[in-house]
Amino acid sequence: MPLTRALRLIGVPLDLGAGRRGVDMGPSALRIAELGSRLASLGHTVTDKGDLRYPVRETRAPGDPQKKYVREIARVCRRLYETTTAALTDGAMPIVVGGDHSLATGSVAATAAYARGRRRALGLLWVDAHADMNTPSTTVSGNVHGMPLAALLGPEPSELARIGEIRPAVRPDRVALVGVRSLDQREKELVRASGVHVFSMSDIDRTSLADVTRRALRLILRGNADLHVSFDLDACDPAIAPGVGTPVRGGLSYREAHMLMELVADTGRLRALDLVEVNPILDTHNLTAQLGVELALSALGQQIL
Repeated sequence: MPLTRALRLIGVPLDLGAGRRGVDMGPSALRIAELGSRLASLGHTVTDKGDLRYPVRETRAPGDPQKKYVREIARVCRRLYETTTAALTDGAMPIVVGGDHSLATGSVAATAAYARGRRRALGLLWVDAHADMNTPSTTVSGNVHGMPLAALLGPEPSELARIGEIRPAVRPDRVALVGVRSLDQREKELVRASGVHVFSMSDIDRTSLADVTRRALRLILRGNADLHVSFDLDACDPAIAPGVGTPVRGGLSYREAHMLMELVADTGRLRALDLVEVNPILDTHNLTAQLGVELALSALGQQIL
């Protein structure tokens, strides 16, 4: 990875996939925490493309209770697919700030198509307390932010799985989940059968975050693969990231989260980054957004020395 890069910030204030309100303000919180200017201070050229248009929940009906608002979410994700593709085609690295995690169906699909156009595979590092692999037939809540990885692996929910040129968007052997610790019972069965590489918090406890991350990156980046990191701030412990909609105790510590992103930077393969599920309503003095900014800095080359 070059020392300096062209970066393109894309805000996606989408909250239709979440059960709790507030993540639509996540992009603003990250900007208030000076994401753009702090990345620029590392020498990168940063262009902020503003926020994508999105529907207001109160003006829409949820539709199918097993995949609430899925048509509206799909429309936003298709716009994100186009915006992410444009950034990559222009030689810029998209940093997508959300917003709930359902947005990743658009950003990851775009990175996958771009990688294929360059005759590369795409490795997807999914950092999250949850696997996000529920389908409309297994979900308990019907909240689509619990389904984006299922859609990227295909085929459900179909409205999201059809986004982009590649179906499925990612191969399971090129996907690593890191930090998971809260899965629905039926979702566990899907994860075990999927073929994705799973590294739970128990795995991290038994070895170390550094060992787990290095192993995950080796598995998904073998050959000449590009890397997309989709980072849900609820992967971090609520003690350092209180402002998320679905907090789960026992998450990544401050240093573990930074170590993970520092190892991502070391690969030189990072092509796109999602920072999602920041909920300022539930936060304390914008701490979670500040953490998100600091993690982006570590992924983009900030070093202690």
